Amino acid sequence: MYSGIWHCIRSTYQREKAMVFAPIDLIKIRQQNQTHPHQSYQGPPSRDLLLKPKYRGPTHCLITVIKEEGILGLYRGITALWLRDIPCFGLYFLVYSVFTEWLTPQGQHKPDWSAMLLAGGCAGMTYWTLATPMDVMKSRMQMDGMGQQRYNGVLNCINESFRQEGARVFFKGLSLNCVRAFPVNGLTFVIYETVLAFLKKINAKD
Repeated sequence: MYSGIWHCIRSTYQREKAMVFAPIDLIKIRQQNQTHPHQSYQGPPSRDLLLKPKYRGPTHCLITVIKEEGILGLYRGITALWLRDIPCFGLYFLVYSVFTEWLTPQGQHKPDWSAMLLAGGCAGMTYWTLATPMDVMKSRMQMDGMGQQRYNGVLNCINESFRQEGARVFFKGLSLNCVRAFPVNGLTFVIYETVLAFLKKINAKD
């Protein structure tokens, strides 16, 4: 019963978070992927490089997207974002919990920092292994508005990407995601557990 309620709360939280996070993520993806030559560039012209950047900054990107694509343009790829985050975050915390229990010696009430670091790193790598396919689809749909629209929705994006590039397309960037995820998530959980233990001590004294 309680696990069902907790899953419902977590799913609702992830959906609400996506409503705020999606426009910020879209602006980040658009700016990261626009290509234009630096002023000092002296090489030959390339069709892959724009003569000047379409977006001059985050605010200009936000205004331009709303002007050209409407408010809904800020939410391109939000379905893929939901499909990435809602199931994967649940498994993320589950993996961390399983690993910390497994790495904690018998008779010890809590794991040491090395166990938390390893468990957090494994949880992060698990998250990105499962999340990368939808992350690729999300990024493709977010970039779709910069030129001619290629995808009619997340299912169409999945079908077209698979038809043109095969199954490997769903795991583009996985190795880099995992290399980043292990130290970042390991340290995140170490800091979280340390701060939590410190606050518990303060409350116990009061």
